[in-house]
Amino acid sequence: MKTWKKIAIAVLAVLVLGGIVAFSVNQANKGVVTVQTAKVATQETLVSQVTASGEIKPTTYTNVTAQGFGRITEILVKEGDKIKKGDRVLLQENVQANADVQAQSAAINSSESGVQAAEASFRSAQADLVSQQANLERAKLDYDRGMGLFKDGLIAKQDFDQRKTTYDGAVAAVDSSKARVQSLKAQLDQTRAQVNQNRAVLVRTKDVLSKTAYVSPINGIVSYLPVRVGEYVVPGIQNSNGSFLMTLSDMSVVTAEVKVDETDIVNVRIGQDADVTIDAVPGKVFKGKVTEIGSQAVLRSSGLTTTQTTTSTQEAKDFKVVVTLASPPDNLRPGLSTTAKIKTAEKKNVLAIPIQALAVRTRKDLDEAAKNAKKERNSSVTLAAPPPAAPGDPKKDEVQGVFVVNGKKAYFRPVETGITGVTDIEITKGLQQGDEIVVGSYKALRTLKPESSVKVDNSAPKKPDDQQS
Repeated sequence: MKTWKKIAIAVLAVLVLGGIVAFSVNQANKGVVTVQTAKVATQETLVSQVTASGEIKPTTYTNVTAQGFGRITEILVKEGDKIKKGDRVLLQENVQANADVQAQSAAINSSESGVQAAEASFRSAQADLVSQQANLERAKLDYDRGMGLFKDGLIAKQDFDQRKTTYDGAVAAVDSSKARVQSLKAQLDQTRAQVNQNRAVLVRTKDVLSKTAYVSPINGIVSYLPVRVGEYVVPGIQNSNGSFLMTLSDMSVVTAEVKVDETDIVNVRIGQDADVTIDAVPGKVFKGKVTEIGSQAVLRSSGLTTTQTTTSTQEAKDFKVVVTLASPPDNLRPGLSTTAKIKTAEKKNVLAIPIQALAVRTRKDLDEAAKNAKKERNSSVTLAAPPPAAPGDPKKDEVQGVFVVNGKKAYFRPVETGITGVTDIEITKGLQQGDEIVVGSYKALRTLKPESSVKVDNSAPKKPDDQQS
């Protein structure tokens, strides 16, 4: 046999042997899933947090709006100026208001003079009444004496009639004086009421005049000033808001007003600690506490509460949460973007696993895996008993658990969870410390079936060629 034939036969034999080996290896690795694993361990501290973003707002602030018609004549502050309660911040034209005050003051002086005149007339009428009553008393005595004398025949009837006429005239004069006193008393009361009315009108006109000079109702800073001298402003009328002049903010107590997702709001409580970061102050974390939780859901797209909309919607909703900062810096301004991490729960020495290790499988998948396990009589490990079946479709009934690696297989084990941290989640039932569980890859966890054969590869992932340098 020629040499080349021998070589060809040898090469063919090697190829056939290699094919057989490759086929055997491929069959042995068929259905084997490469996974990354980790040991279940006790975590010293597990903190559950809710993260939300919003903006800096002062606890106390006021929007100053126009209180009357007119033009702005002077602005006494600038944005960022510090102000105290009672400081004047803006002046509005006051010619008409000042004229009204002067006219009303003159009206009061006139009406007060009328009161003095009415009081003098009233006192004169009272004195006249006293005089007429004295004349009446004298005429009555004279009349009584004349009646006795007339009965005794000591005076003539003419003399008696004269005395009676004098008495009747005195009675009429007294009645007339009483009527005059009552009339002047009414006039006096009327002029006094007029004075009170004019004084009330003066209070109103002075109030209108005072509102042409705007003063700060709080201590703080001028945080927003959009108007200019010479602009015409109008007050609010019915449902129409008045002209907006400026915003004054008290920055002594500063809050971070954030929007918390509706799925997290149930875990937020008054008094919980929070770490607040402000975009304008990088690298610093400010401590705070939750001081207010909104009770109305706010639509994420429009910012309106659900009670302000007439149609139902399934869009995402948030709830307002206010975090009061413990020691805010002096250079904060309202409206700065901020992020709050609210600590909703904390536990010590808990059994925890990475969140990505959790998997969900249907009852149907678990039942099929349990049936297959019974067929393997020589297997020393059996599938953990699944929870009792819930009524309903087994294809839709889902069970939460993790894949535990034992030997070369991954077994699905149902678990119960507690609080959730940033990357880890507490396990309250179903695992023990030291158990080896599947934590990756995401594709493997998504497709891994109970009791599948696995190959553990915990080596660091290789970087792409374009990242190696």
